[in-house]
Amino acid sequence: MKKIEPDNPQSFHKGRGAASNITGRFAEHISTRESDGWQTEAEPLERLLTTAIEEKAKSIIATNQSPDIPFTQSINPYRGCEHGCVYCYARPSHAYMDLSPGLDFESKIFFKANAPVLLEQTLRKPSYTCSPIALGANTDPYQPLEKEKGITQALLTVMQQFRQPVTIVTKSQLILRDLPILAEMAQDNLAQVAISVTTLERDLKRKLEPRTAGPSARLRTIEQLSKAGIPTAVLAAPMIPALNDCELEAILKAGRDSGAERAAYILLRLPHEVAPLFREWLSLHYPQRADHVMSLIQQSRSGRDYQSDFSQRRTGTGVFAQLLRQRFIVAIRKLGLNHRRLSLDCSQFKPPPLAGEQQSLF
Repeated sequence: MKKIEPDNPQSFHKGRGAASNITGRFAEHISTRESDGWQTEAEPLERLLTTAIEEKAKSIIATNQSPDIPFTQSINPYRGCEHGCVYCYARPSHAYMDLSPGLDFESKIFFKANAPVLLEQTLRKPSYTCSPIALGANTDPYQPLEKEKGITQALLTVMQQFRQPVTIVTKSQLILRDLPILAEMAQDNLAQVAISVTTLERDLKRKLEPRTAGPSARLRTIEQLSKAGIPTAVLAAPMIPALNDCELEAILKAGRDSGAERAAYILLRLPHEVAPLFREWLSLHYPQRADHVMSLIQQSRSGRDYQSDFSQRRTGTGVFAQLLRQRFIVAIRKLGLNHRRLSLDCSQFKPPPLAGEQQSLF
């Protein structure tokens, strides 16, 4: 793959995925910057710092009935994600906070400090019915702020005490900090992990997912999780036509060789403000192939940038999407992946006694 440099290397913030602060779809007013003709050279952009904002959550478990999502319960300890993945389908959620799905999403991070307390309160309710809880359904539970706040770790501790099954999706090697908790839960079939590997090319990773762990670090994370007895999957996502889809088989093989038992893939999704952000990113980093990439995306989305229908939003339709699906099926068969179905055990769920509460002898 030929390396193509951006036309204007000063037109985006170093270490950030989005190139601008696109206006959210709920904003009443829209403003844009226009040149007055006096400036002849691009000025270096100031460093964009991350701001952590505490959020007092009123509830912590989100539920869904989507037929294409393999879980009904999820927890997101954070709103926004400093990883800065330009394609992140969670970006539009920042519009609900009157913030931009662009740079605001990756630099203004909300953290739910009371999440562990809310989780314990919820799990103790007589009406609660146990089913696996997904961590990382929207934003990465092990993004950089987690190292300081430790909310995900505290949530896992609560789940371990209640014997509550959990699944995790992450790009971060920070998950290895919680290896003892996850290994102990996995022994009782209460934990599974998926590591997202978008590309094996460091240069593409740096542009596409600027603040995430490198490809080698993610593969080492799969290896260490697997060696600890934790069922681990490799998630090749998102697959972007004419950009990283050529790596599908290589990603799956690298994941298998590192110890992954299962695999999945997702075709690029561009809901709401993600589409213009991704188009802007393409024009900056890969201008010569931008039209081709978007053409293939639209061919896989019935002529649009995105379709939200449950039956196709993860895999798409059309010739390219069908070929990608067939390649995945052939690859996992050759690699011996997904040969057995793994399901977590919800029968062990049991709230621990409260302090000073006498336990039953029977």
